Amino acid sequence: MEPGVKEYMIRILNTLSVGLLWMAINSTAGIMYDLAFIHDHVRTVNILFYIWFVISLAAYLWYVFRLWRKPIKFDEY
Repeated sequence: MEPGVKEYMIRILNTLSVGLLWMAINSTAGIMYDLAFIHDHVRTVNILFYIWFVISLAAYLWYVFRLWRKPIKFDEY
C-alpha cells in the first residue's frame, strides 16, 4: 500500500475508533446509569454528566481537528 494512502486510512480509523469510544462511554453513562435524564428535579450527577459531556466533546473535536490539520502528501511517494 502506498504510504500516503496508508496514512489517510490510519487517520480515518483513528477518527472513527475514538469517536465510537466517546459515544459508547457517554451513551453508557447517560442511558444505562440514568445520568442524562432529568426526572423530578436536576440532580448534581446530571450537571456533572453534562459538564463531562461538553468537555469530552470539545477534547474529541480538538483531537480530530489536530489530526486532520496536517496535509497528506500523496504526490511525494
